[in-house]
Amino acid sequence: MRLTRDFFSRDALSVAPDLLGKTLVRKFETGEELRLTINETEAYRGEEDLGCHASKGRTPRTEVMYHQGGLVYVYLIYGMYWLLNFTSGAEGHPQAVLIRGSAEIEGPGRIGQALMLDKSFYGEDLISSERLWVEENTNITIKPEITTSPRVGIDYAGKYWAGRHWRFRG
Repeated sequence: MRLTRDFFSRDALSVAPDLLGKTLVRKFETGEELRLTINETEAYRGEEDLGCHASKGRTPRTEVMYHQGGLVYVYLIYGMYWLLNFTSGAEGHPQAVLIRGSAEIEGPGRIGQALMLDKSFYGEDLISSERLWVEENTNITIKPEITTSPRVGIDYAGKYWAGRHWRFRG
């Protein structure tokens, strides 16, 4: 069963841990599907969060974060890796959850490569998309044990924001 808009319309700090154990589905043009079990996420929570891209305000890059939860926010790093994020929270309050890893693939860059992401995914609606969505994992009967740690690669945000335990593994 595909996750609903209500799932993503909650605060990033609720959505991020709740994505653990869910199935990320990518349907390619060939009809083939890649199914990954999400096991690592990071929450980014609004303009006040100096680790969040929206901390600099509304820009063409962050525009999708200001919309409803359940949209895809992708961005390119190192000129070669598209990172996958899902918007969350209420419209007007920019939040997103980065998909950092799955049981099958470690690392957000590798996830993007395996899913064959590109700029065309920016703003894609996970609720209605025919090529990317998230489902309940019917194979998991026990909720994974969740551990938290500081987010990765945001030292520029300062000690307080870089030290927030908003990285979730399960």
